[in-house]
Amino acid sequence: MAARVVKSLINGKYVVPKALSQSFTLLNAATLAPETSFSAADKVQVDDAVAAGRSAQRHWKRLSSAQRGAILRKTADILTAQTDEIATLETLDTGRPIAETKATDVLSATDCLNYYGGMCPSIGGQHLELTGGSWAYTKREPLGVTAGIGAWNYPLQSAAWKSAPALAFGNSMVFKPSEETPLTALKLAEAYLEAGVPEGVFNVVLGASETGKALVQHENIAKVSFTGSVETGKNVYAEAARNLKKVTMELGGKSLLIVFEDAVVEEAVAGAMMGNWYSSGQVCSNGTRVFVQRKIFKEFVQRMHERTLKLRIGDPLDLTTDIGPMINE
Repeated sequence: MAARVVKSLINGKYVVPKALSQSFTLLNAATLAPETSFSAADKVQVDDAVAAGRSAQRHWKRLSSAQRGAILRKTADILTAQTDEIATLETLDTGRPIAETKATDVLSATDCLNYYGGMCPSIGGQHLELTGGSWAYTKREPLGVTAGIGAWNYPLQSAAWKSAPALAFGNSMVFKPSEETPLTALKLAEAYLEAGVPEGVFNVVLGASETGKALVQHENIAKVSFTGSVETGKNVYAEAARNLKKVTMELGGKSLLIVFEDAVVEEAVAGAMMGNWYSSGQVCSNGTRVFVQRKIFKEFVQRMHERTLKLRIGDPLDLTTDIGPMINE
């Protein structure tokens, strides 16, 4: 079966680069069959996306915060109605078991949209009494066009967590999903449009490092939100600093679980199983090191071993599967 062809979404329309650009064919992580293909957005398309964001943001910021909040909550409702479809796309893209993607991915995105949608009506400044009986009033102003660069392990969550707060406060966003997982960011963009977000407020550019670099370097991007590795984060930070852009980062970790001898061993093992094997072990916050006090060490290892042997490795679209394939191996 031929791979589905997807495109960047700019100013409410799916577009392809006008010139030759890097092309990608993504394989189904479980079967290695061609799953998705696309051409990377070039610098011209990044320019177009930022220009669309600047133009649309002028209208978006003039809506009342309550109006923006209602649109974000409607977006959450649209995604909820598409839970099964989106979970399947996440599994095809990432290889994570469908039981996980159905349980967490859409819910984590819609929770974020509903949270910021509910916060919107209370967005405001401060009023401060000054000496002499006068008052000072402050007003929160949006930054303008923001950039989001997402990770491959939770693609929809990453796109929603970056875009929902940006849009809630009247900003627009150009979002680049990981080149490994482009599908659900485009579904989020479609949901935003259906809910009433104006064309150009949320744009999706597909591509790898060169596309991300063009986005981070763009003079009209006011802030960058990045999720990824420490090394790439250093490069993003350095590029953003050239234009004094604000930057928020969520970088990879090497998290630690510590189990003391007075712990309930079975509960500690359950936590370690969750912390090591969830999402096939591909989460930045996983407990990839486990320190156990000597007195309970042997018992802990034995129970951990027994439970690990019971994990079901298999087709990620099978609801009984515990461990699916790696993202690209």
